[in-house]
Order: sequence, then C-alpha cells, then structure tokens
Amino acid sequence: MTLTVRQFPCLSDNYGFLIRDEATGLVAAIDTPDAEAILDDLEVSGWGRLDLILNTHWHPDHTGGNERLQAETGCEIAGPEEVRRAAPLDHVLVDGEAVRLGETAFDVVLSPGHTLGHVVYHAADDGLAFVGDVIFALGCGRLFEGTPEQMWESLNRIAAWPEATTLYCAHEYTASNARFALSSPDADEALQAHAEAIFAARERGEATVPTTVGVERRFNPFLRARDAEDFAQRRAAKDAFKG
Repeated sequence: MTLTVRQFPCLSDNYGFLIRDEATGLVAAIDTPDAEAILDDLEVSGWGRLDLILNTHWHPDHTGGNERLQAETGCEIAGPEEVRRAAPLDHVLVDGEAVRLGETAFDVVLSPGHTLGHVVYHAADDGLAFVGDVIFALGCGRLFEGTPEQMWESLNRIAAWPEATTLYCAHEYTASNARFALSSPDADEALQAHAEAIFAARERGEATVPTTVGVERRFNPFLRARDAEDFAQRRAAKDAFKG
C-alpha cells in the first residue's frame, strides 16, 4: 500500500479527500468542495503541502476550491475537459490515461451519466478508487447530462473490479439510499440488516463511506438491475422517491 487517504466532511453532505503517496510525500486532493476545509486538514494532518488536484467532474461542489487552493499552494490541477466550465484546469485527462502521484498510479476511467465527462480514478495496485458522483453506497448519481445506458455502462465498469476494491464516494447519501433500497422488489433480510447498521452508524455520527465493490454488488439496487431499461426505471423511481 503506497497511499494514505484522509477523509473529512465538507459543505452539507460532501466528503473531502486528501491523499499522500508515502514513497515520495506528494499530496493530492480529490475534488475541492471546500477550500477552507481542505487547507485546515492539510494543517491538521501535518502534511503541509498540496501538489495536485484531481477533479472528477465540473460541478461546483467538486471544483469550487480549485482557484483558491492553487493560489495558496501552487498545486497543479488535472481532470476532464469539462472542469473548465466552472474552474481552472491545467491538464486535461482522458479515458485510459494514467496519472501519477509519486509512485502511485491511477487509471483514468471515463464514466458518463451524471455528467458527460465524469471520470473516476482507479488505483488498482492499491485496491481503491475515487468515484465522485457515479456510484454511492447503495446508490448512484442523478442523470443530469447522460443517458441511462451511459450510466448503466459506467456502473458496470466499476462493478467489474475486484470485490475488495474500496470505493470512496463523494457524498454521504447512504441512509436515504438505504430507505429507497428497502422499497425495491429485491429487498431481502440481508439488506434489512445492512440498512439497520447504516442507520445506527449515522445516528452515532459516523461516516458510511467508503464502501466496496463487493458490498455494492450485493446490496446496491442499481447494480442489481437486469439491464439498462430496468436501471432506467429504478433511477426514475429514486428521483421520485419521498422516503
């Protein structure tokens, strides 16, 4: 394991992530929901530097800190072209490219659906990925720009990774997602027990992120869809869900 991950709450329900390559001491932020919170955690951690920002997509709750963080730390910013719609970007990353933080390598995986240019960062050697707003614990992102077919394909690319792969999702939506999952026709006793553990964790103020590919294969109602059409019906039902 060459990578250390720090996770902390930002805004109303985002998570911030700072990562350090232990071989070199280089530090990156995955998205920038809140520059102040990220700067505070750099100080608390003792890492004291920021070398790189890796953006997953253009939405302001993922890019809002780019400008200030670059001004205060001199870091480079990399991500999909769409980031330029909202924030500074130095290096455009494309599907299949590898991006490095010191000795840690991330595969850039285009994952459209939530937005058209959304990417996720998969460090296969470390068994983890930063998945932005594509997949959540027991959920998936809203289809603001892409089609159900695109999102279905993006989810299945992630689901094909080893079950032990740790997924760092960008939002704490799990309790709401669990309530929807319990309303689905394929809910079972195992899901009920999993949901109750989630509700208890949130009552204690604990994070339910990260999750794993194996857990999501078993319980995520969107990964349990039969095909893209079934997925589209489930996503529409979630959009209308009031639970």
